[in-house]
Amino acid sequence: MIRRLGATIADGKTQFAVRSPNASAVDLCLFDAASETRHPMRRKGDDWRVEFADDLTGARYGYRAHGEWVPQRGLWFDPSKLLVDPYAMELDRRFVQHPSLAEIGADTANIVPRAIVSDAPDVEQSPPHFAQGGLIYELPIRAFSLLHSDVPKHQRGTVAALAHPAVIAHLKKLRVSAVELMPIVAWIDERHLPPLGLTNAWGYNPVAMMALDPGLCPGGVLELRETVAALHEEGIGVILDIVLNHTGESDVHGGVLSLRGLDDVAYAKNADGTLINVTGTGNTLYFGNSHVRELAIETMRHFVRKCGIDGFRFDLATVLARGPEFDPAAPIFAEIEADPWLNDRVLIAEPWDIGAGGYGLGRFPANWLEWNDRYRDDVRRFWRGDGEVGIGRLATRVAGSSDVFGPETRSVNFLAAHDGMSLADTVAFTQRHNEANGENNRDGHHENFSWNCGAEGPSDDQAVLDARSRDIRAMLATLFASTGTIMLTAGDEFGRTQLGNNNAYCQDNEITWLDWEGRDRALEDFVATLAAERARNTDLFSTFQHDALWTSANGNPMTAEDWDRPSTTGFSLKTSRGDWTLALTVDRHQRSVDFSVTRKA
Repeated sequence: MIRRLGATIADGKTQFAVRSPNASAVDLCLFDAASETRHPMRRKGDDWRVEFADDLTGARYGYRAHGEWVPQRGLWFDPSKLLVDPYAMELDRRFVQHPSLAEIGADTANIVPRAIVSDAPDVEQSPPHFAQGGLIYELPIRAFSLLHSDVPKHQRGTVAALAHPAVIAHLKKLRVSAVELMPIVAWIDERHLPPLGLTNAWGYNPVAMMALDPGLCPGGVLELRETVAALHEEGIGVILDIVLNHTGESDVHGGVLSLRGLDDVAYAKNADGTLINVTGTGNTLYFGNSHVRELAIETMRHFVRKCGIDGFRFDLATVLARGPEFDPAAPIFAEIEADPWLNDRVLIAEPWDIGAGGYGLGRFPANWLEWNDRYRDDVRRFWRGDGEVGIGRLATRVAGSSDVFGPETRSVNFLAAHDGMSLADTVAFTQRHNEANGENNRDGHHENFSWNCGAEGPSDDQAVLDARSRDIRAMLATLFASTGTIMLTAGDEFGRTQLGNNNAYCQDNEITWLDWEGRDRALEDFVATLAAERARNTDLFSTFQHDALWTSANGNPMTAEDWDRPSTTGFSLKTSRGDWTLALTVDRHQRSVDFSVTRKA
């Protein structure tokens, strides 16, 4: 199938097509080891095309677009800028920041990556390896395995490391249903980071939406494809965290790398032509534009068709439904549903952005799961002892957050994620400690609903350590007993710390690298036990608990007075077979409490 845009090979021929409606001319640039050859492209409507009679698999290429340079009018045409194909599938190097990227007349061919013509076959289409109610394991590719001594050195920090037997054994010990890979496509550092000696460690600043980052996935599409296949063999799905809400070209002071130099109308603008920034990154892609949606759909379809990906988690997903306001019936939802490669995939929204009306929890389509930050905050506040978050609100969160989702939950319950404090830091720091980020500790969330159990940061006081251990285990037990899908961030199962840094996106160092040798193995074993219990009762957790029986400590059903007064309760859960198989008791006080559990006839 010939794609409308990008580089495609068919019948021994290679066709290049790129959208640039306002350019006066576009050149395709082919590179070999010593030279660059430019080939004028022909306009066809808003697209530009050129075809070669040969199979150019492996060729390196980019574009140069001609036209006016009037940034105030969204015109950034400068043929000295080598532009990356927005539909590129592979790149020959990583993106780097350089002043020339934003300077008119400064050639960037020696800085900007070249796309590589590739033509991987489709995988066999199969249902997703994941079911609602399972355990999602969020992980950053590089930080996850860089210090893992069992993984060969040449694989550490790469996608391929996930297929290593030692890694798979750890995932299976935790009964992981699917790994959720933080961004693995090619990104660029934010402009302010290189002068600080810092780099982006998370990848939430993409330039090419479907081109795998050469540092994280040096083997390209084949490496990801083989890793996915290896995890599927073990019954583990793979979900990609993708960033479709903005690009790394940033604000008007950013570089000209791809879309900005080809199709600036892809960016959301105010009436006066200034960039709308509801992402906090300097720009926002405009999903009211059908061509932006086409790029998003093609990106998702590429990863499913070529790599067998089971689903996607959408960063700042509210942007996908903005036109400009959030619309629960936005076109992107119907377009995904209509696509034969995408309509059965796992779809997970981070249901917010930073713009007006950008908080959309509970407003996404019925077949979408949603990150539930109310679950995170209420569970933390309950175990911290906040008086206004009592047993009633905790029960609502544990039972699937019906106040948000209704009777059939779509909640992704989590205690901590990549963004924010780690779980261990939640009980060790009352304040964020982001001094290493170079912003005078002003960045990151101010309110984390965290506490330190009597000492800020690392402590040798056994009483403090015991209190932290109890609190972490209480929160983890709450998570694994909760209805809905649950998510655990890699390392939280063995006490990873970021030293109180709650915005560690720029810390590609020991702050974010997982310490496999120093991990808390007792805590890891505790989590494995919780996971095993949950796995034995999977049908209890996939939908709202219509048949949950909540009782007070004496075993009697909770009364209205009970819900308002105590912090002690228990419940038992009924399976689809009709038998009552699970009992959970909750008490946040440091005291002994006798619970009575009555088995229903």
